[in-house]
Amino acid sequence: MKGRRALLMLGLAAVLGLAAVLLASRWLLRQATPATVRIAVAAADVGLGQRLAPDMLALADWPGASMPAGAQRELAPLAGRVLKASVQRGEPVTAAKLAPAGTLGGLSALITEGKRAITVRVNDVVGVAGFALPGNFVDILVHAPGQGSGNEPALSKIVLERILVLAVAQEVARDDTKPRVVNAVTLEVTPDQAERLDLARSVGTLSLALRNQVDPLPGATPGATRHSVLGMDPAPGVPAVAPPPAAAAPRLARAAPSAAPARYCIGVIDGNRSRRECL
Repeated sequence: MKGRRALLMLGLAAVLGLAAVLLASRWLLRQATPATVRIAVAAADVGLGQRLAPDMLALADWPGASMPAGAQRELAPLAGRVLKASVQRGEPVTAAKLAPAGTLGGLSALITEGKRAITVRVNDVVGVAGFALPGNFVDILVHAPGQGSGNEPALSKIVLERILVLAVAQEVARDDTKPRVVNAVTLEVTPDQAERLDLARSVGTLSLALRNQVDPLPGATPGATRHSVLGMDPAPGVPAVAPPPAAAAPRLARAAPSAAPARYCIGVIDGNRSRRECL
């Protein structure tokens, strides 16, 4: 009897222990698995400037604790919207990557509000050997030939700095790092910069200087002429900078009047008075 009771207690303890292990494991699994939400992600690689179609989007489970800001929860409002940034397959489509509602696709969707797009002709040299790609920043130089009649020397000068390249030829993709030699580059400028750039094209030849994308420092320079580059004196006929005026010579002291001829004087005493008489 005692043996049966001992076996019964042992079996009951084993069952209770197994139940406790199962309950604890289920509780731990529930704690380790965070709640998920369904958000809109790209179903395929989509480039910037493209209009979203229903087959480009899908809903995917995403951890609620790490949901990106501006994530979209529904697909229907995204149909026809234009992307202003490229997205890869499985990447969330957020509000920051969408152009304003009603924007048409293409380059116009990429232009920042208040700015303009202007295209300049380039070649393999002007275009920095094809390394001026969309998303890069460039400085624009103009080379103005000298004017013989006005004795103006040839000049090279940076006229615009840190200008964003929107597109090269008809390509706006910013994910490629391979150089592409093209014949036109589209730049994003302000209205004032657009006027200056248009005038610079008529003044001389344009060149692009590729700059570091995270370098905001201006490159203020006086410009370069043939004489400053080669260290030469200005050519004959070119007005040189007048030297500073020399210090005025000290004014000569006014000449003292010629001394009067020497006179002979004598003292005369008259009682208690005295006087001096000169001949």
